Amino acid sequence: MDQLAIENFQEYLRIPTVHPDINYEPCVKFLEKQAESLGLPCVIHYCKPKNPIIIITWIGNEPSSPSILLNSHMDVVPVFADKWKYKPFDAHIDENGNIYARGSQDMKCVGIQYLEAVRRLKFHNVTLKRTIHVSFVPDEEVGGVLGMDEFVRTDLFRKLNVGFALDEGIASPNDVFRVFYGERTIWQFKLHCPGQTGHGALLLDNTAGEKVRYLIDKFSDFRAEEKKKLETNASLTIGDVTTVNITTLKGGVQTNVIPEEFIIGVDTRIPVTVNLNEWESTISNWCKESGRDVWIEFVRKHPATPVTKLDATNIYWTSFQSTLKDLGLSMKLEIFPAGTDSRFLRELGIPAIGFSPINNTPILLHDHNEFLNSNIFLRGIEIYCKLLTKIANI
Repeated sequence: MDQLAIENFQEYLRIPTVHPDINYEPCVKFLEKQAESLGLPCVIHYCKPKNPIIIITWIGNEPSSPSILLNSHMDVVPVFADKWKYKPFDAHIDENGNIYARGSQDMKCVGIQYLEAVRRLKFHNVTLKRTIHVSFVPDEEVGGVLGMDEFVRTDLFRKLNVGFALDEGIASPNDVFRVFYGERTIWQFKLHCPGQTGHGALLLDNTAGEKVRYLIDKFSDFRAEEKKKLETNASLTIGDVTTVNITTLKGGVQTNVIPEEFIIGVDTRIPVTVNLNEWESTISNWCKESGRDVWIEFVRKHPATPVTKLDATNIYWTSFQSTLKDLGLSMKLEIFPAGTDSRFLRELGIPAIGFSPINNTPILLHDHNEFLNSNIFLRGIEIYCKLLTKIANI
């Protein structure tokens, strides 16, 4: 079974579901073949054209009970192939058993681990009370608008009767597994800084450049403060602070003409401890202070998403926690630093945990030479076997 699992992982990795202009149909065919090999029904649903959502279902002995959703996304981010040791969609295995491919950590590994855990449980005639739905969704790497965001609004999703969900986490470079129970709020926006245009040889008032300078100073100073918090408090992780980054700067026509407008692109990720109204007020005040007529255009302005409760009222969490304890695995609870599809589930009140069973592995999601060791991959399948048996039999 180990060899089959690795071969299925490699085959999945070799499907280049890379942004932009993804063709998901090879994924559909691959997953339909996997469902057939498992003897399980497979539903293909399109919220948007060319963006399939695949649901493979293992019906439990108590199908009326809330189900367990095992979610993963099929899409991966672009690559710079010349920076890779091996071709990024060859799924090459080196002499150390490392499988190199885009998606090996983020997150095709998890999707295959779900299916291979189900395969092993069925092979050993294990039965579960609760129904398991294994979902493969598109578009996560660019916001999920064409994927999970739409899917949770459908009748099909409501009929799944989801009580608890597992989704992606992040690799850990040490022996401690990272477990995510919430995530920061994503706000991305453009600051429009209009001003007096004119000849580059003059010292005009109310120029766009002066406003840009003020705003970049404000955001940079704030960024430095948050970075200092992280560096001076060992108990904090990146998910506990607000990250601010200037990502684009546009404007100007030529070097001797003062531009009529500069536009600053800003990416901010806001922890669950920050009041969003106060943060917006801070940004608005900086804009007013910078000069006349500066305004904000929001590209993404997600609402605050509730975190998953980690107490005795959440029977799924207590089962998850006890399973890792029984396996002798150490874990660290964190707020996810970026955005995942879990936020769309938590917005509906569905408890969700982000967990990729990857430890003692460098964090390489979105990076060159992304890889996952085959032994770590296979161990993750065994971990999911234990988790599913415990959680789905509550």
